[in-house]
Amino acid sequence: MKPLLLVVAYFAAVTLPLLLSAWVGGPPRSFHQELASGLGILVFSMVLVEFILSGRFKAISNDVGMGVTMRFHQVMARTALVFALLHPLLYQGTPAGGLRPWDPTRQLTLTMDFSALATGIVAWLLLAGLVVMAIGRAQLGYRYETWRLLHGLGALLIALLLLHHTVFAGRYGSQPVMAGVWLAMTGVAVGSLLMVYLVVPWWQKTRPWRVTSVTRLTPKQWEVTVTPDGHRGLAYQAGQFAWLNVGHSSFSLKENPFSIASAPAAGPDLSFMIKELGDFTGTIGKTEPGTVAYVDGPYGNLTIDNCEAPGVALIAGGVGLAPLLGLLRQMRLTGDARKVKVVYGNRTMDQIAYREELGDEGVAYVLSEPPEHWQGETGFIDGPLLDRVFSAEEFHGWVFVMCGPVAMMDVVEDHLIQRGTPAHRILSERFSYD
Repeated sequence: MKPLLLVVAYFAAVTLPLLLSAWVGGPPRSFHQELASGLGILVFSMVLVEFILSGRFKAISNDVGMGVTMRFHQVMARTALVFALLHPLLYQGTPAGGLRPWDPTRQLTLTMDFSALATGIVAWLLLAGLVVMAIGRAQLGYRYETWRLLHGLGALLIALLLLHHTVFAGRYGSQPVMAGVWLAMTGVAVGSLLMVYLVVPWWQKTRPWRVTSVTRLTPKQWEVTVTPDGHRGLAYQAGQFAWLNVGHSSFSLKENPFSIASAPAAGPDLSFMIKELGDFTGTIGKTEPGTVAYVDGPYGNLTIDNCEAPGVALIAGGVGLAPLLGLLRQMRLTGDARKVKVVYGNRTMDQIAYREELGDEGVAYVLSEPPEHWQGETGFIDGPLLDRVFSAEEFHGWVFVMCGPVAMMDVVEDHLIQRGTPAHRILSERFSYD
């Protein structure tokens, strides 16, 4: 129900300006003109609501999941782009010119005021560029921090340009009531951006953390542990994640989301399982104990605290073990009586982390490139493997929690649904979609 409420709230917000415009507007024009205006209104409102979807608001992301929120953000951004591309084309055949004494409501003509048109054209081009850059971020090779800065500044510029274009070029936006509505909505959107980039970092500066240890787990994976410096730490649930900033100002964009591998019952220290990927993680092993760190969290709803099920299945691929390890540790520390089975996949044997802690009982290790004499599972985590590990009763009654490569989670989710696992018992968090 929570994702459905998100959708309902979203459409209520983006259609509000459209309904108000119909209420305050003048006599109706031809269908293609009204459709063009309607699409333009929807584009602007959708762009403004996108700020809220991407603003790390826990009331939204922790209820429905950050993965669902961000996927919805992406889909709606692309939908807004389609509407924006159609918007000017539908005005074809409409007479253009300045404000005419006989046409005070712009019923018959379009404005030719250059400044009003120019801001719309620039916003139109920037929106297309912003969406294309987001879709092709990995292929374009941008550093995450660079892309994030460009994305935020680009979105801000688009919102301001659209505000000017809507108020000064729009038939409906020029109405005083609508101008006030657009100004208020833009203020909320910009405020959410300032919250992420200024208010939250300022608050974090008063709650620093310190790195206490950096431990190599595998040739390319590390465990980084931080402890609160002068405060009580973070109130979180096992399975959640946080944005971690190590060695930089709290206002720096050099922060990344990492799942918390530690358990709340273990104390205030937080542990993160980090894989070297070429950005700041490539030098994470050189981090010295005592280095200042900042933590923004917790986020996500990959938790099982309120899930009633006789057993818990933890399915991990690679570094996706991190949040599931937090869940497993919490269950062990709190004496959780539910049965647990772990399926943990990697490419090679030297990529297996925490093997001594995980143990062998109830754990299925899977290697796609196993060494000679390997006694565990081979290949990939797929339907046949899951059928060997779980019984029909477990498919129907247990809760399944997964984290790992997108392809793995797609296969696992599809198979669980085929085997009759209720959708509300399949938990996952996604950070990559294309």
